[in-house]
Amino acid sequence: MSPRAPLAAALFALALPLLAPAAARAKEDFSSALIETIAVAGAVHMLVGRGGNLAVSTGPDGTFLVDDQFAPLSGKILAAVAKLRAGPVRFVVNTHFHGDHTGGNEALGGAGAVIVAHRGVRERMSAPQFSALRNRTTPAAPPGALPIVTFTADVTFHLNGEDVHVFHVPNAHTDGDAVVHFRRANAIHAGDVYFAGRFPFIDLSSGGSIDGLIAAVDRVLEFADARTRILPGHGELSNRRELVAYHTMLVTARERVRRAVAAGRDADALVAERPLADLEAEWGGGFVKSDDFVRTLHASLSRSR
Repeated sequence: MSPRAPLAAALFALALPLLAPAAARAKEDFSSALIETIAVAGAVHMLVGRGGNLAVSTGPDGTFLVDDQFAPLSGKILAAVAKLRAGPVRFVVNTHFHGDHTGGNEALGGAGAVIVAHRGVRERMSAPQFSALRNRTTPAAPPGALPIVTFTADVTFHLNGEDVHVFHVPNAHTDGDAVVHFRRANAIHAGDVYFAGRFPFIDLSSGGSIDGLIAAVDRVLEFADARTRILPGHGELSNRRELVAYHTMLVTARERVRRAVAAGRDADALVAERPLADLEAEWGGGFVKSDDFVRTLHASLSRSR
């Protein structure tokens, strides 16, 4: 067996719910899915359903949405938004290109929303994406699902008395991640840079890296204080203290694996040593388990040598 095979198998299993093509997702039953609305701060709310968490900001200038989960949930998401404020969604910002964050783009764009994202999101969505892990190509998204406004570093929206600063964090969860800072509300949507209370999924095949992920969390912490509400891409509504703990876990895990990589140990040998065993109780409750995370870190750090 190739030494890459265990990593490929593990990441394949992790990536399936995020990267499955639209046709496969269409067969999934979303009829029982519920959209929960959680007050965050001011006019900002978090919507929790199936897929990545959404942020919604409402007011007289229109509704601003961060991410839009899977396409079959668009109707339920719009119904939840309408309970906060009637009227169409004016802007949608995608934090990255994965289908559990961009699946509703086509429906929302067709209803008049302007879709905005880092240019890397449009580039990945507008062309077929080959996954070596799955040995298959995912077709390009339909034109109506593509972001129509893109940025390279950052962009700021001024609406509803709020300054919403959207900035790129490179090579973190993917190569097109964006963080959304609601300055007046003192709230941040961190996208999949932050998996609250669990080991994160780092999409190495799409430009992600552990070093970039830690650097992205550092950027978020620069803007956060003790009162900041932080919306993770996955997990419960959070705060700076919990994000600091997540950062500490990431740095600890990286350094343990970095030492092993420097010593020449391969991924299989390292997994057998269970270097993150003491972190499993607190961080291993998500779909990324410690063995999977060790393999991801080993691959990421081996590339950067």
